[in-house]
Amino acid sequence: MREEKQLLLDEVQDHLQKNDSFLIMRYKGFTANKANEFRGDLAKQGGFIEVVRKRILVKAAKAAGLDIDVDSLEGHIGIVLAGHEPLDTAKYVYKFSQDNGKVVEVIGGRFEGQLYNAAEMEALAKLPNKDEMRAQLLGVLQAPMSETLAVMDAVLSSVVYCLDNKCKQAGEDNN
Repeated sequence: MREEKQLLLDEVQDHLQKNDSFLIMRYKGFTANKANEFRGDLAKQGGFIEVVRKRILVKAAKAAGLDIDVDSLEGHIGIVLAGHEPLDTAKYVYKFSQDNGKVVEVIGGRFEGQLYNAAEMEALAKLPNKDEMRAQLLGVLQAPMSETLAVMDAVLSSVVYCLDNKCKQAGEDNN
């Protein structure tokens, strides 16, 4: 193997071993402006894209202990290495694809150490992010507490209304 290819192979291998989560994508009709926008937005999330040759990716994956079929890699291939929040990175890639005429297509990936196909990655990308999940959990916990508080408030209010009515009746009887 030529020295340049070996350096590229080592770099891709290093990325695959260091990053627990990544997406493998196919791109077609990607203009320079769109590619720049895509890279910039990924960088804001702490991720980045690496365009690689198929054979280099397959060899690097094999060296990293991953089994990727070269026949499933049609067209131009890139690896999106996830940033701080891998789920947010996946959401962004799918949103970018939908907003830009499907110039980017996810064909698989790894999330928290496990390999997924395109359909499974899309299902993961549709999950709510951490903040949304926290809000949903708080909503689930808050509903029974607020109902309990409303019942207790109604019980106390009914006692106060009864005492108020009793006082009014006693006042009427005295007149």
